[in-house]
Amino acid sequence: MLTGERALAKTGLDAAALKPAECDVRRALDLPLGSVAIDYEGHERLPDAETLRELAGEIDVRLTTPVRADGFDPLGDDSLYDWVPEGVGQVLVAGHPAYLTDGERSRAIAPRLGAARERVPDAWVGTEGVERVALAAGGTQYELLSRTTERGFRALRAAGFDGELAVYAPTVLTDDEDAVLDAVGAYVSRRRPVARALPDGAAADSSATGRAREVLLSAARDYALVGAPAEVGDRVRALKEAGADVVVGYPARGVEEFLG
Repeated sequence: MLTGERALAKTGLDAAALKPAECDVRRALDLPLGSVAIDYEGHERLPDAETLRELAGEIDVRLTTPVRADGFDPLGDDSLYDWVPEGVGQVLVAGHPAYLTDGERSRAIAPRLGAARERVPDAWVGTEGVERVALAAGGTQYELLSRTTERGFRALRAAGFDGELAVYAPTVLTDDEDAVLDAVGAYVSRRRPVARALPDGAAADSSATGRAREVLLSAARDYALVGAPAEVGDRVRALKEAGADVVVGYPARGVEEFLG
C-alpha cells in the first residue's frame, strides 16, 4: 500500500484546499505540497492571523474572500483587508449563499470583483456562477471541475487566453464506489445537470441504488477527482494538457487521506 506522501505524489496535485470547520489548517504543513487554499465558511471559522502568518512563512497560502461579505466588501465594510497578513494571497469569490446574510447576498458582484482586483492585483478569481464577470475581472481564473472544464480550457487557450487557469476539485483517492458516494455523492447531486437526472427523492450516498447510483457515480467522475492515485493522476494530466496551470484537490474524506 502506498504511503500518503507517495499516493499524493502520484496524483500530480499542485495544492490542497482545506476547510477550517473540518480540520486545523496547520495540517497543510504536513502535506507534501507547497500550496494550500483555505475555504471561507463564515467569519466565525476564519483562521486567526497568526496561523495564516505561520503558514505563509512555509508554503504558498491563499485565503478565499467573498467580496459581498462584510469585512471583505471593497465597496463597503472592508475592515478585513488589512487583517489579512502580508504574504497571504486571496481568492476572490462571489461567496456561497450559505455563508452570507440576506443583505450580503443582495449586493452586486461585478463591481465588487473589479474593485477587489484593483486592491489585490495578484488575487485569483473564482468563476462559479459568474464566469464572464470573472474573466472580465482578470487574474487567475479559479474554476470548479465539471464535465466541460477541459473543453472550456482548450477553447480559452485556442482563443488566445494566456492567463493562468486553476481548477478546484473534491478528491477521493479510492475506486471503492461506496466510499466515493459517501464522500462526494451529496456534492455532485447538487450540480444542476445531475439534480435534473436524479430520480425524485433518491439517496445521494452509498445507499443509492439503480438509476440514481449510476447517475451519481458517473457524475463523481465528472465533478470530482476519484479513483486510485494513479488514475487521479491521469485526470490531472489531462486537465493540464487542456490548459490548466494549477489543480487544487479538496480531500473529501478528510485531510488524513492526503497524509496517509
